[in-house]
Amino acid sequence: MASKDRILRQKEETRSNILEAAYAIVKEEGWQGLSMRKIADKIEYTAPIIYEYFSNKEAILNELTGKGFIKLAKELQDARDKFEKPEEQLEAMWMAYWDFAFTDTEMYQVMFGVQMNCCSQQCSAQERPYKLFTSVIAEIMKNSNPTDEVIKQKYFTFFSVIHGLIAINIINKSEIMETINNQILKDAIGGIIKSIQ
Repeated sequence: MASKDRILRQKEETRSNILEAAYAIVKEEGWQGLSMRKIADKIEYTAPIIYEYFSNKEAILNELTGKGFIKLAKELQDARDKFEKPEEQLEAMWMAYWDFAFTDTEMYQVMFGVQMNCCSQQCSAQERPYKLFTSVIAEIMKNSNPTDEVIKQKYFTFFSVIHGLIAINIINKSEIMETINNQILKDAIGGIIKSIQ
């Protein structure tokens, strides 16, 4: 039994090493620099061993995307939990979302398709950030008995504005934008929160 456990641990460790190597390559060279051959070279394995764990590069991207959504959801939850008022929770969550996009830009790019194709496969972790946001939006709007559709529309209003601003900044880095970003972001979040109260 101990040898089975050891084999399982080694397989999980190899899988984890592959993902870490892939992400390290992306941090150095961008998503366009990622290849199965480079991953194999980085962890000093042969390419066929990589294919034993992941059928292709897209499978690696899907796995990394899932991990990104889990990390984002954790950061959103931590931001939410620092406040009691739903309006403050929502603002803190969108600020955490913004911070995630710029502290882990490569991950954000693959998760949301900024300057690259995002993964085509849906992962269950994608729902976590959405559910966190919509639960707080529903709480803010509870006096008006909003339908799920209305809550969804309000979420996408926030997402459209904030994701758009993030994408502009990732694609077109500019010192002028950097100086006004925080104010634009706070104005947008504050304005949308007022509109749904």
